Amino acid sequence: MSSDTLPIPLRVSNKTAYVWDVDDIATIRSQHRLCGVLTGTLPHLSQQNVFLGVPLILFPEEAALLVDIGAAVLVDDPAAYKQPTVPQLERWSAEQQESVNTQATYNETKVAKENQSGRAISEEALRKRKEREERKRTQAAAKAAAEALEGGTSADALFAPTEPQLQTPSVSDPTSSSAEGSKKSNLPYTIVIPASSSSLEWYDASDCTYATIESARKAGIWDYPATLSERARCGVFKDLWKQGYFMGGGIKFGGEYLVYPGDPLRYHSHFAASVLESPLASLHPMEIVAHGRLGTATKKAHLLCGWDDDKQEVSYLSVEWAGFG
Repeated sequence: MSSDTLPIPLRVSNKTAYVWDVDDIATIRSQHRLCGVLTGTLPHLSQQNVFLGVPLILFPEEAALLVDIGAAVLVDDPAAYKQPTVPQLERWSAEQQESVNTQATYNETKVAKENQSGRAISEEALRKRKEREERKRTQAAAKAAAEALEGGTSADALFAPTEPQLQTPSVSDPTSSSAEGSKKSNLPYTIVIPASSSSLEWYDASDCTYATIESARKAGIWDYPATLSERARCGVFKDLWKQGYFMGGGIKFGGEYLVYPGDPLRYHSHFAASVLESPLASLHPMEIVAHGRLGTATKKAHLLCGWDDDKQEVSYLSVEWAGFG
């Protein structure tokens, strides 16, 4: 099996499936038409919750579907972290220190360039200041000379005062040893923590990876679907997925799923789907009215999906509120 067709590792913790690799997230969305929910905070936008990043959390139905079609495996993520050896920790520490040193060298060079640029700007500012003061003195002398000639004052008395010296402020050398030492201690650096732990030497998932739901259930890391309600959700989800639809969470619209004709980034959903554990399940009239009115108000039809656990089939009923003449 080539690297391009290897199953995607779904890293399970507390019976929740996470995807940490960006390429795997892209594959899940583009090839398998599954979206999940991004939940990670972006480094430069840490105070918001609208635009999120890795990890991707999959719905239990999505994880079960991927494993069922052989596109993914379940990994017991906590068990994959082995006790690191001393050489492994030393290598990891050396890599971190090398990263810090590289950043420090870059920052020192950047600070030195900024200081050199700042000194050049200061010298230019002093030169311009001296020129402005020279022009002012020349203009003042010319004005005084004109007034003296009108009042009869001699030119020798006019130009007797000596020219004041321009005081140049002293600038400390930032490259001196004391300044350099303090700047080095204050230079920032970043500790790089990889999103995917598989790059760590002591991460080994070879003995805690499961290719089927049953084997993962026996290992105690995954048990979905276990009940009739969960089997119904999985069955309906898979049946709609086979028809080419994308699914998203539908709790805001009164159902289990929102059903999209294409990628949710490009299309609006056509249906809000509710899962019934049996095609013969009873519904109160008020439920039908509520589903119909809510779906119509949000420009969707409400899809009632009845799951037959014996036949492993799904039946559909679409409800849409219509005007009466």
